[in-house]
Amino acid sequence: MSVSAPPTTLPRLLVGMPARGAMTLEHHLEIHGDLPPFARRRRDSALALINELERSGLRGRGGAAFPTATKMTAVAVARGRAIVVANGCEGEPASFKDRLLLERLPHLIIDGALLAAHAVDASEVLIAIDEHATRAVRATDKALRERTDLYRGTPPVRIITTPSGYVSGQEAAAVNFLNGGAAKPTAASAPIFERGVKGRPTLVNNVETLAHIALIARYGAIWFRELGTDTEPGSTLVTLGGAVVYPGVLEIETGTPIASLVHAAGGATEALRAFLLGGYAGTWVSGDVGYQLPLSRDRVSDVGASLGAGVVFALPNSACPVSEVAFAARWLSTQSAGQCGPCVHGLDAIATAIDQMRVGTGTDGALQRIRRWASLSSARGACAHPDGAARFIASATEVFANELADHACRGPCTGCLQPHLLPTPVAPPTQRAA
Repeated sequence: MSVSAPPTTLPRLLVGMPARGAMTLEHHLEIHGDLPPFARRRRDSALALINELERSGLRGRGGAAFPTATKMTAVAVARGRAIVVANGCEGEPASFKDRLLLERLPHLIIDGALLAAHAVDASEVLIAIDEHATRAVRATDKALRERTDLYRGTPPVRIITTPSGYVSGQEAAAVNFLNGGAAKPTAASAPIFERGVKGRPTLVNNVETLAHIALIARYGAIWFRELGTDTEPGSTLVTLGGAVVYPGVLEIETGTPIASLVHAAGGATEALRAFLLGGYAGTWVSGDVGYQLPLSRDRVSDVGASLGAGVVFALPNSACPVSEVAFAARWLSTQSAGQCGPCVHGLDAIATAIDQMRVGTGTDGALQRIRRWASLSSARGACAHPDGAARFIASATEVFANELADHACRGPCTGCLQPHLLPTPVAPPTQRAA
C-alpha cells in the first residue's frame, strides 16, 4: 500500500476519526497508507526525517512548544541507546486532546512513536497514559495488538499507566516514575536527553506531537506549512470549554482567532467575561481582548499569555470569577509536589487570601499581598508548578480586579452559589473536530 493523498483541508490529524471507538488499523491504512521510507532502519533515513521536521517548523504540543527537531537531535547524538516516551499523561484538567487521540486515533500516535524511535535509534518505546484514562489504555492496547506483524524490525512498544495528578504529566515527573520513583518532577544531575529512563538518552514527546510527526513523514514539510503562520506553521488541537454550545476538542489552523474557534463550537451561550488560555498554568484575558486574539504563540505572548497544551476556556458573565479563581487556587495548592516552600507554603497562603477576599473577610491590602506572593512564588520552585499557578493568579488579579475589590467589601455574590464551571479531573466533554 502506498502513501495516500494528503488532506488538503482541515481536519488533518482528526480526518476520518470515528464518532465513537478507536480507528481500526485497516481504516488507518486506508486513510494514511503505510509508514514512509523514513521508517527503515538506516541512518540516512533517520537524518532525513529529522531534517524534514526541522524544515516543517513543528514545535512540541505538550505545552513548552520546544522545536521538535532540536529536541530529537539532542537525543540522537547523545551516548547510549535511546528510549522514546510518548507522553499521554495529560494532567491538565481542562485539556482532553491527548485522551481523544489515544482513544480514537492510536495508530497515528504509534506511527509517530516508531518514526521518532528510528530517528534517535531507540531500542524501546513507552506510551505513558494516566491510569484513570481506561478507554485510552484499552484503545491503545488493542491497536498495538493489531500491529503485531505489521512493521518488522521496529523496537518493542509498551504501555505504562501513570498515577493521576496535575504535575504527573510533566516530562521530569513521567521519567522519574518510569525509573521507579514517584510521579513528581525532580531536579536531575543531567538533562533527560542525556540521562533519562534507565539512565539512557530519552526522547519525551507529547502524543499530539507524535501524531504530527506521522503526517509530516508521509506528506512533507511543505504540506505541513501550507497552514498556520510563518513562525508557527501547521494545525493544532485545542480543547475549548466553558460557555459555548459544543465544548470539546477542535483542530484549528494556528493563528485562528478565538472568535472563529467559538463560532466553530456553535457560538457562545451567553456574553463572555473572560478567556482562560493555557489551563490552570495559564493566563486570564478579558473577553473583549481575547475574542479577537489569534491563537499563535507570538500573538498570545503579546498579551502576556501562552496557549500551553492548547486550552481555551470561555467564562460567561453569569459566573462569579472570584469564586472560580478561589476554587482553582485552592485546587492548585493541593497539587503541590511537596518539595519546596513556594508550593507547600506559598500557594496555600495565596489560596487562603483569595478565599478570604471572596467571603469579605480579607484585610486591607490583601490584593497587593496576593500579587506580591505570586511574584515571589514564580521561578523559585523545584518544578514549574508554582510558576504556572502564579501566572494564573497574577493574571486573575488584573482581569478581575474590580470583582475582587467588590467581594472584599461586600462578601459573596449570587454567582458564588452556582456550581463551579472550571473543570476538575472528571470525564471529558463531548469531543469533536472543527
